[in-house]
Amino acid sequence: MELTQSTNTDSAATPAATQDSITFAELGLALPLLEAVRDAGYTEPTPIQREAIPLALAGRDLIGLAHTGTGKTAAFTLPIIERLLAGPRRTRALILAPTRELAAQVDDSFRKYGNHSGLDVAAVFGGVPIEPQERALRAGVDVVVATPGRLIDHIERQNVVFDDLEVLVLDEADRMLDMGFAPQINRIVNEIPRYRQTLLFSATMPPEVEALARKYLRKPVVVQVGRRSAAASTVAHAVYPVPRDKKSALLVELLRRPEMDSVLIFSRTKHGADRVVRHLERAGITATAMHADKSQAQRTQALEGFRNGSVRVLVATDIAQRGLDITGITHVINYDVPQQPEDYVHRIGRTGRAAATGDAYTFMSPDEIAMVRTIERVIGQQIPRISVPGFDFGTIAAD
Repeated sequence: MELTQSTNTDSAATPAATQDSITFAELGLALPLLEAVRDAGYTEPTPIQREAIPLALAGRDLIGLAHTGTGKTAAFTLPIIERLLAGPRRTRALILAPTRELAAQVDDSFRKYGNHSGLDVAAVFGGVPIEPQERALRAGVDVVVATPGRLIDHIERQNVVFDDLEVLVLDEADRMLDMGFAPQINRIVNEIPRYRQTLLFSATMPPEVEALARKYLRKPVVVQVGRRSAAASTVAHAVYPVPRDKKSALLVELLRRPEMDSVLIFSRTKHGADRVVRHLERAGITATAMHADKSQAQRTQALEGFRNGSVRVLVATDIAQRGLDITGITHVINYDVPQQPEDYVHRIGRTGRAAATGDAYTFMSPDEIAMVRTIERVIGQQIPRISVPGFDFGTIAAD
């Protein structure tokens, strides 16, 4: 893989006020797209959009390295819609995403930015009946947004062919590989034309993602926003050293604060998430859980309640660390310390999005001290340890 250009836009080091102002019109987008962007309430592109959109419009293969909340979805949806405005009505773009939630988010983005273009989009993922997807694909669409497993189901049923495909997007590539989708990605790529434009977006660039890029991209341009494995600069971090058996009590204590307006809590396990919800409900705090044992309808209902504010607290496993694009999340709480430092970065990226600020709290029991230290080494900063006045934390070894 030959990297012909590398752009590093470190938003933490370069405040937006000092960057040259540029409009979406200056990126070369057509009028229908400019109208859609204006309707969505956006005025200036984000750093990843400023760098990636012109390159994508020029037909270059691209590696976009950016954390969630930086506007990366629009960085590929806008140039794809621009490309598809002229041309025959057939499946010409495919976006692969690791989770149902992220696929639904990308589908929403295409519909939002393509509302003046007349393009047809099909979202294809599991957990819902396959027949409506089958009808949509057989009728013909311009864009397919899919999770790998369900897309292979449709390929095997001959519901969709990609003979005319022009653009492939691998979104959240690191997450797809973490979830074991490499064989499915290989199978899907074998079904699409060899000569195409490929856009790969990832929050991190581990060796596995580099290998994937070398295999599928041609002379890609690298656009990097911020440092790899860096935590979002708009998030304030804190660690609460607390015995494991007092985590639930501490959680209730914190959630009674008025500023805890919209709170996303991460649990390591599905059963743990359910236990946290039951404990909060007994304390009179409205909460709901989202994890892989929930049906797609239940997960959609939980997200909608959290999004519209009828549910103040969402307790989730790492299924929600990516692809959950909800503005206004004020706090992320790691009830359990994530085992991988990269997961910490993705979890806390759910708050402090789109230049807003947020808070990330991590509950650290004695057996989790080493994991917190590893996270600190990776993100390059020490996280302050704090306590709650009047709360009995019990005894915990100092770290």
